[in-house]
Amino acid sequence: MLLAPVAREPLPMTTTVFFAVLLAALLHASWNALVKIGEERLVGVSLVALFSGLIAAVALLPMGLPSAAELPWLGLSILLHTGYCLFLSRAYNHGEFGQIYPLARGCAPLLAMILGAAILADYPGIHDVLGAVVLILGVLLMAWRGGRERLSSKAIKAALITAMFTAGYTLSDGAGARVGGEPIRYTLWLFACNGLVMLVVLLIHQRRNAWCQIRQYALIGIMGGAMSLLAYGIVIWAMTKAPIGVVAALRESSVLFAMLLSVLLLKEPLGRVRLTAAAIITVGVLLTRLG
Repeated sequence: MLLAPVAREPLPMTTTVFFAVLLAALLHASWNALVKIGEERLVGVSLVALFSGLIAAVALLPMGLPSAAELPWLGLSILLHTGYCLFLSRAYNHGEFGQIYPLARGCAPLLAMILGAAILADYPGIHDVLGAVVLILGVLLMAWRGGRERLSSKAIKAALITAMFTAGYTLSDGAGARVGGEPIRYTLWLFACNGLVMLVVLLIHQRRNAWCQIRQYALIGIMGGAMSLLAYGIVIWAMTKAPIGVVAALRESSVLFAMLLSVLLLKEPLGRVRLTAAAIITVGVLLTRLG
């Protein structure tokens, strides 16, 4: 089955959608901070995916099977989410949370906005574009100059590849949620399937030690899994109510929450560059809201 473009007229972002996406941004930054705190980042990412998948599987019982139109998008998204998890954990092994998170997140919305317009005929307004560009500039400033030292080439490479996967699954999930008309069902199926795939990845990576790791980091997995599922469910719902590129850009306000978490939980430095970048990001968020 071919992946057909999903075209429709762009909708304005309402206040409800705006604040819902901000909540999703907070939740996303929070579960990423939990992963960074742990020593085994791939284990942490895998357990977040596993437990969010278990929660989704339980919630799926009354929802039924995905529609035929959703299946190709689900398959594509599962592959992209798996790649995202693998490279996100690798990036966290090589850099500070306050730098890796904004770099991995900041490059994604611009790609999503461009591809959304080109592939899905999902055209943002002028304020949306301006807000996205300003927001992304702030994100990149925080990533490049906001840490104790410059990021290594390994960290930058892993973060940029993570961003590519993020842009890809953002478009795929937005399209899949639209063609089926059931964003909640789509989200639950996505997380349930992705959780199963990441369980296999964890078993291969840890081998005999896998079940010990699951028991040791179960609390992080449960907390992070619940936050991850809720955060992305909100985002997929929002992408059925507003242009995908705009939602993706506004979601990157999560770097503000990540900055606070990096200082409070991980004791990373808060200097002028990070504060300046935070101000630029805030302006970008406001411009996106005006759109």
